[in-house]
Amino acid sequence: QVQLVESGGGLVQAGGSLRLSCAASGSTSGISGMGWYRQAPGKQRDLVAFISIGGTTNYADSVKGRFTISSISRDNAKNTVFLQMNSLKPEDTAVYYCSENRWGYDYWGQGTQVTVSS
Repeated sequence: QVQLVESGGGLVQAGGSLRLSCAASGSTSGISGMGWYRQAPGKQRDLVAFISIGGTTNYADSVKGRFTISSISRDNAKNTVFLQMNSLKPEDTAVYYCSENRWGYDYWGQGTQVTVSS
C-alpha cells in the first residue's frame, strides 16, 4: 500500500513563497515520476509540476516565469518530492495534491491547502 503525505501548505500573502513536501511510503520500484496538482473550488484538478524519475521536469503554463526549473525537486533516496512556490498570486489558492505514478497507476495524497491573500 502506497501512502503519500503532503505538508507545507498554509496562508501566505501575495508575492510570498511556500515550500510543499510529499513523502511517499514503500520502495521506489516501478516509479516513473511524481507530480503536484491543484484543485480550486468548483474547478478540475490540474497539473502544476511534474518530475520524472530521471529528473525531467514539466510545469503548467500558469506557473512558468514564477517557478524555476528547479522548483520541483526530488530526493530519490527518501522517496520525497518538493515544490518551491515563489511569487504566489491569489489565483494560486487551491488544494495541492501530490501524485506518484507507480507501475502505471497514479497514487494520491490527501491534499494540503494553499491560500494566497491579496
